[in-house]
Amino acid sequence: MKRIITVGLTGQSGAGKTTVSEVFKNHGFSVINCDTAAREAVLPETECAKELEEKFPQLFTGGKLDRKKAASLLFSNRALLDSYNSVIFPHIITLINSKIKNAEENGASYILLDAPTLFEAGIDKKCDCVVSCIADRSIRINRIMNRDSLTYELAEKRLASQKSEKFFIENSDYIIENSGEINKAISSAEAVINKIKGIYNGNKTQY
Repeated sequence: MKRIITVGLTGQSGAGKTTVSEVFKNHGFSVINCDTAAREAVLPETECAKELEEKFPQLFTGGKLDRKKAASLLFSNRALLDSYNSVIFPHIITLINSKIKNAEENGASYILLDAPTLFEAGIDKKCDCVVSCIADRSIRINRIMNRDSLTYELAEKRLASQKSEKFFIENSDYIIENSGEINKAISSAEAVINKIKGIYNGNKTQY
């Protein structure tokens, strides 16, 4: 039975993970987007959504998780964010496990877990290696503001609620710098992919 290689992709919000994830996909990786799993977990009437609404009614509007309200409250209150994550992470991991099994059943040789909260949720334990994206802080803030229609203050609070760039550098096997030169980021991602495929040739090897 062939061994499937699982790679974790993470980094702070706005670090350009989407671009890097697409490169991995184009090079034969089955990509599992953990943000998508997080959205699926809190769909109305799911067990996760019911549990969250019972514990954090202030985050809901009309029976649905209000993402803008949640972002404003959660990223301003570390204790509330940790409590929220303690509820949602187990449900996300269950969904990810299901998606991994589905990818394996469909013949995947390489799986990429695109997960902003890879370490917080403990998903890094499922990975053979971890790749983190980094970018200049000002660029990350602008990307967050444009992508999520957030104010500068909320973008700052989101970054402040996440692990530092130093943490990602120290706890990852590969680092991809993505501050705006897209061709450079793509080349860096391709180099990492080649290293991973060269190292993992059916057996886990020291890297």
